[in-house]
Amino acid sequence: MAVKEKTQKPAKARKGGLERRNYYGILFCLPFVIAFLVFNIYPVFRTFQMSFLNYKGFGKETFIWFDNYTRAVKDPLFRDAFVNTLKMWGVNIVLQLGLALLLTIIFNDMKYRMKGMGIFRALFYLPNLIACTSVAFLFKTLLDWQYGSINQILMSAGIISAPINWLTGEGLTAQMVVGVVGAWMWFGNSFIMLMAGVQGIDRSYFEAATLDGAGRWATFFQITMPLLRPIMLYVAVTSLIGGLQLFDLPYLMSGTKGQPGRSLYTAVFYIYSMAFGTSTPQMGYAAALAFVLFLIIAVFCGIAFKLMNQKEED
Repeated sequence: MAVKEKTQKPAKARKGGLERRNYYGILFCLPFVIAFLVFNIYPVFRTFQMSFLNYKGFGKETFIWFDNYTRAVKDPLFRDAFVNTLKMWGVNIVLQLGLALLLTIIFNDMKYRMKGMGIFRALFYLPNLIACTSVAFLFKTLLDWQYGSINQILMSAGIISAPINWLTGEGLTAQMVVGVVGAWMWFGNSFIMLMAGVQGIDRSYFEAATLDGAGRWATFFQITMPLLRPIMLYVAVTSLIGGLQLFDLPYLMSGTKGQPGRSLYTAVFYIYSMAFGTSTPQMGYAAALAFVLFLIIAVFCGIAFKLMNQKEED
C-alpha cells in the first residue's frame, strides 16, 4: 500500500503542474484575445448596428430600418465611384499578373539563368516594402502637371507638345496612372508567389514533356499554367479584395482631393467622405455603404472560386 501511495503522488503533482501551465497559457493569450475582441470584432458589430441608424457619430440615434441600404443601392455617386474602382483594379491586375507571369517564365528558363538572380528577386519585391505614402508622393511629384519630370522628359524628347494633366483629368488617364503605380507596387509579391508555385511543381512533368517533344510555350500553357491555377486564383482574389478597397493611392495622388465626379473617386473614398468629409457626417449611411461593399466583394470572390472549381472539374 505504501508503494502504491508513492506512485500516485507524482502523478497528481504532474497533473497540477500541467493545469498551472494551462492557466499561464490562457493568461498570456488574454491580451491578444481582448484586443482582438475590442478592436476587430466589436467594430464590425457596431458598424452593422449603425447601418440601420440615422446617426451622425454623435448625438441622437434614430432607428430607420433598411433606409440606408435602399439609398446605397440607388446612389449614383456610389455607383460611379465603384466603377472607377473597378477600372483602376482592372489595369492593376492585368499588369500585375502579366508582369509576374513574364518574369516567372524568364526566371525558370534555363536559357536565361545567370548568377545573381536572387538579387533581382529582392529588387522586384522591394516596392512592396515601401510605404504607400512615400510611393504616392513620389509619383505625384514625377507626374506633376507643371514641374513633373515625366512631362519635362517627354517634352524634351519631342513626344508631346504640351504638358499632360496626368492626375486631375476627368478621363481614364488618372485611373490608368493609379493602376500602373499599384501594379508596380504589388507585382513583386505576385512574382514571388508564382515562383514558389512553379518550383513546387514536380520536375517529372517537364521531363516527360521534353521527351514528348513539347516546346517551351506548349509546356508552359499545358503544364505550368494549369498547375499554377490555384496560386493565380489566390493572387487574383487577394488583389480583388484589396483593389475594391482602394483608398490611399487615389487620395494621396489626387490633385483635386477626389471631389465627386472626378475619376479618382473610389468606393472607399466615397464612404470616407460620407463619414468624415462633409459638414454633416452621415455615419449610419457610411456604415451601410461599407457593408454593401463587403457584400459586393463576397459575391465577386464567390464567382471567382466557382469559375475556378468548374475549370478544375473540366
